[in-house]
Amino acid sequence: MTASEHRTTPSDPSVLRLLRPGRRSAAALAAAVTAATALPLAAPQITRRFVDDAIGGAGLRHLTLIALGYLALAVAGQAARMVTAWLASRLAWDGTNRLRERLAGHALGLDLDFHGRHTPGELIERVDGDVVAVADFVVAFLLDVVAGALLLAGVVVVVFGVDWRVGCALLAYCLLIGYAMARAQRLAVPSAARSRAAGATLFGALEERLAGAEDIRANGAGAHTVRRFHQVGAALFRAEERDARIGTVLLAGTSVAFAAGTAIMLGLAAWTVQAGTLTVGTAVLLFQYTLMVRAPFERLIDQIRRYQAALAGLARIGALLAERRTLAPGTRPLPPSGPLGLRLDDVAFSYPGDDEQVLSGVGLALAPGETLGLVGRTGSGKSTVARLVLRLYDPVEGAVRVGGVDLREADPVSLRGRVGIVTQDVQLFAGSVRDNLTLFRPTPGDERLREALTQVGLGAWLAALPDGLDTELRGVSAGEAQLIAFARAFLADPGLVVLDEASSRLDPATERRIEESVDRLLTGRTGVIIAHRLSSLAKVDKIAVLDQGKVVEYGRRADLAADPGSRFGRLLDLAGVRR
Repeated sequence: MTASEHRTTPSDPSVLRLLRPGRRSAAALAAAVTAATALPLAAPQITRRFVDDAIGGAGLRHLTLIALGYLALAVAGQAARMVTAWLASRLAWDGTNRLRERLAGHALGLDLDFHGRHTPGELIERVDGDVVAVADFVVAFLLDVVAGALLLAGVVVVVFGVDWRVGCALLAYCLLIGYAMARAQRLAVPSAARSRAAGATLFGALEERLAGAEDIRANGAGAHTVRRFHQVGAALFRAEERDARIGTVLLAGTSVAFAAGTAIMLGLAAWTVQAGTLTVGTAVLLFQYTLMVRAPFERLIDQIRRYQAALAGLARIGALLAERRTLAPGTRPLPPSGPLGLRLDDVAFSYPGDDEQVLSGVGLALAPGETLGLVGRTGSGKSTVARLVLRLYDPVEGAVRVGGVDLREADPVSLRGRVGIVTQDVQLFAGSVRDNLTLFRPTPGDERLREALTQVGLGAWLAALPDGLDTELRGVSAGEAQLIAFARAFLADPGLVVLDEASSRLDPATERRIEESVDRLLTGRTGVIIAHRLSSLAKVDKIAVLDQGKVVEYGRRADLAADPGSRFGRLLDLAGVRR
């Protein structure tokens, strides 16, 4: 079972395992947390000693030494807390970086059907935003929950040792506050989940509009885009406002409750002093411990927002990791060298969630080294055939075979290495020319990269760059981007090449410049060419005409062009291309 097929829940051990630190790091963190808890517990004992000795008439030198001891203890406590914060942040980010890497790899390994249902902005929020929320909570949990709980337990134990009656009152009060907080979380968590979901929607809408900025401006759709942004932004505002309102009410209620608790503890301490049971210094000690009880609870309340966001984030992380690949990977490798034969046996296909068939009864066959031109109107199924050949989807009926191997049984690594594609939409990345040619994989050598660029007519362009292959790729024209995509195909050296409208974005001069490069790319390789410009199909061996997902004409190009009654021949005439 692959990582993409592994079903995961928010509390799945695999997720927790990624967040778990090593033994040495955990031991160092435990020691720091212990020190950060124990040192503050000792401070009120020094205060009691100071007060009682001062009332008893102790000298200035004696009181000064006690005060210096208290100061040293306070500084040591703050230092221990700083070390705890540093260790907690480091371990949290180490763990969440492993989780982020796992999520990114898992998302990239999912099928196109999944990516069609989720916008890039939404996935960025899942992979990064939710993981950041988890990291923030892990740090807060270690600093304010674990350390706070230990401090709270220490305070209760010490107060019990001082006076069991006051200890019982303090314990009952803590249990009451804890129960009230647990009940309050039921209101807080759903509001945080709605807030995070609204944020993901906003990111998705922004990404889509920014990606289509040119079309939006050219078609005068700016007003609609701004109106839609206001709607999505208003939804996020309402969700955030409700979340903040609930958090504010919880914090205010806690402040009132602790003020009442402090007053009760002071009253009990005054009563014990008046009864002669405890000294004034001990009463001050109880007051300080009461304030120390308040701090962990207030920190916990203050971290409820992070807890809400982390809980909602973990739920979405679990949902993403629970997504399965519908394309089960095979194990059979394709032939390691030479051109690959292609065969579609009575293939039918419909996109997931759509009952209408996009392809029906498609049958095609290419011998190794042959080239096929796919012709048809927009929406006839040409690009869908290309996606099936690349195994971005599986047919619902029939089989696609490359090199004699059913692609359902093919090893994905072998398939990606032996089948290449050049499309009209070229993706260029923030990086150097070398990075964009190799797609960040190990380089085959600079000479090989230069040779590939020269083969597609970019030799002079490369020579003019200030840093050669190390130049950051910016301001590339559509034609140059298309030529870089061809250079990538040369570097991959596949046995089967799919050209999907690969020359549609090129001007006639640039198109003529790469015709020889395309011929060299297809020499000794099997090729499938999808094109609206019929002139680019002059040298293919076979032609398949598609109409409404069916092959309505198929044969040798020369035969179809010579047949006065063929559909392909009529298309050539309409396009003004010589038969």
